[in-house]
Amino acid sequence: MRQAYPEKPEAVYLFGTCLIDMTYPEAGMSAIHLLQREGVRVLFPQDQTCCGQPAYNSGFVEEARQVAWRQVQAFAGSYPVVIPSGSCGGMIRKHYPHLFEGDPRLSEVRAFAERVFEFSEFLVHVLKVQLKDLGPPVTVTWHTSCHAKREMELGDEGKQLVRQLNHVTLVELEREAECCGFGGTFAVKQPQLSAAMVEDKVRDVQNTGCRELLTGDCGCLLNISGVMQKQELPVQGRHLADFLWERTRG
Repeated sequence: MRQAYPEKPEAVYLFGTCLIDMTYPEAGMSAIHLLQREGVRVLFPQDQTCCGQPAYNSGFVEEARQVAWRQVQAFAGSYPVVIPSGSCGGMIRKHYPHLFEGDPRLSEVRAFAERVFEFSEFLVHVLKVQLKDLGPPVTVTWHTSCHAKREMELGDEGKQLVRQLNHVTLVELEREAECCGFGGTFAVKQPQLSAAMVEDKVRDVQNTGCRELLTGDCGCLLNISGVMQKQELPVQGRHLADFLWERTRG
């Protein structure tokens, strides 16, 4: 956990992530709307690309370093970098400095990594948002991203935001801390093990009786929602940003 959080900035960068760009653009737009509503200007560098995690996890260290340096350059200003993904955030905050050990660019990379915030972390600790629920009563459950919890060292910031909504009942998963089995390249390298893990997660979701599953990471969302859709379960997966914006926009 960070020792200290900065004061509210006048502007932030949004790191869009590959999955938001290609699969869940509404989550990215919702994140932008929520930040703007708090009076923060949102900058979206057009040169940003993947964070480099797939290459890094597959052992292509030099290729990952090249991708990482491109992100450092794309977000060269001093503003915080908000990422609606614990996975990409964890890659940058935790692994970018390791990628550049012994490299003369290390100090610049570290400064960049220290400006990175996961979306819910930024809303809770920096903007200190207070949400007003405008939606009908609904019961939801929450899946925690492994990378947000174990690499970015976040707590229950996502659930704190959901609990601000007066008409939303949150039912916690019995095995919330367990991985959903996605893990990016892990799902490709170990498909049978990944499939067994996500089956356990979906069963846990079913046991809550909820019709909506929330998470702050699109990788987890893609994996769990894909299985629920295949099984034709009456449960909708939603990114936290998309859910919060829908519930609170006037």
